[in-house]
Amino acid sequence: MLLTVILVASGFDWAYCLGTRSPLLRYCMFPAVGIGALLPIVLPLSILAVGALEKKASLSLMGWAIGQAEAVGAFVAASYKSLTGRVHPLRDVGADISHTFRFGFLRGGVFWGWPSSHTTIAFAMAATVFTLLPKQKWLGYLAFTYALYVGIGVSMTIHWFSDFAAGAIFGTLVGRAVGKSFLKAIAEPA
Repeated sequence: MLLTVILVASGFDWAYCLGTRSPLLRYCMFPAVGIGALLPIVLPLSILAVGALEKKASLSLMGWAIGQAEAVGAFVAASYKSLTGRVHPLRDVGADISHTFRFGFLRGGVFWGWPSSHTTIAFAMAATVFTLLPKQKWLGYLAFTYALYVGIGVSMTIHWFSDFAAGAIFGTLVGRAVGKSFLKAIAEPA
């Protein structure tokens, strides 16, 4: 939360918004919104299906872990959004509204605002993959590359930079915790 205060109070959020609202950047980064909404549904279900078809418990476990991390990340983001009610940046930039929060329960809904759900969920997934597959770091790096694209993409289109930063922090913490809990389950004898 302190990072958000710094980014908003320093004017960085507003300056970033002004500097990233070009048509070319929007064209390149707006797909992150759809990818960030679709992949969290498709990926764990696909991994679960492959794990069931190939009868591989490790794949099924990975699917459940990713799904759980995404669900917890979504819950965390929605919980904060229900209390902060942050106004999202407008496509047509006008007055500086980066300081506008509507604190109070459901004053801004749970779908818009701080932190970015897209980013929280993407980083939760990436941190889970990175934690569960320590010997296959390239998969973790690929997952974090995806998460960065989603986070930066939404920060240039539908969110403030501080929404992205908070989502990245929350998502990474959630993903590490979920990943570690699944590692413990694997290590325990049946």
